Amino acid sequence: MKLYKLLVPLLLNILLTMVTSIQAAQGNSKLFREYIGAEGKNITFSDVPVSSKVEFHFILSFAIDYTSSSHPSPTNGNFRVYWDTDNLTPSRVSSLKAQRPNIKVAMSLGGDTINGKYVFFHPASINSWVRNAIHSITEIVKSYNLDGIDIDYEHFNTDPDTFAECIGKLLFYLKQQKVVSFTSIAPYDDNSVQPHYMALWRKYGHLIDYVNFQFYAYDKGTTISEFLKYFEAQSSNYYGGKVLVSFGTDGSGGLSPQNGFFQACSKLKSQGNLHGIFIWSADDSKKDGFHYEKQSQNFLASSK
Repeated sequence: MKLYKLLVPLLLNILLTMVTSIQAAQGNSKLFREYIGAEGKNITFSDVPVSSKVEFHFILSFAIDYTSSSHPSPTNGNFRVYWDTDNLTPSRVSSLKAQRPNIKVAMSLGGDTINGKYVFFHPASINSWVRNAIHSITEIVKSYNLDGIDIDYEHFNTDPDTFAECIGKLLFYLKQQKVVSFTSIAPYDDNSVQPHYMALWRKYGHLIDYVNFQFYAYDKGTTISEFLKYFEAQSSNYYGGKVLVSFGTDGSGGLSPQNGFFQACSKLKSQGNLHGIFIWSADDSKKDGFHYEKQSQNFLASSK
């Protein structure tokens, strides 16, 4: 009887440890994502080191529903390609994917600026914007042989509910018709930004595979403990979603690799909460030889 009383707690403890380990293994991901092509720095896919041990997503930046004139204006969902089309071409996308089966390529919509001016989400109406967006985005996806789409609007001339309906209906169509196989959004912690994405998440979160949260939009000098609190808060905001951690190689803010980014990732990994890492951006990393791209992928590929 005494042996039984001793063994039961021991076995329960072992079982709990096993379950926790299994949950951690299921929660963690080897997904690495990187934005590319927004800054006209003649970067190519082949410049960027890619480990065969991770799932790698290039995110072409950006497709924008604005005119291409010297005074760009909104086009109500008629998207045009604004990434570096000299180097990031449809043929290079196809060649890349044929050679490296662990690579997928997506495009991001919106972005921050065009010709130095803010890009606004500015639909004339929900139905007309969605109709135009479906047509123009489908054409770009087919032309470039893309796999996914990312939503990165950062300025808005409409209310959160209208944004949610426009983007939600677009994502629904693209997924239902198998135009794309995955979707993501790229919010950051700002009172003029978050309400739009959270409205979208509340109604259409089931259509969104990844949350590319811009943790580099927090203040410079962010500490490990602050970063982990931010991650917890955003995981609550986008409850049930795969919130990816991130940093910038453009001198932006947040928790940098030098100040403990990978220590924070180790903590999340031990909890089963590391859903992937993304970097803004390959264009900025080129000057340093993609040091942190290599480190990020090695970290994700390691079993520790």
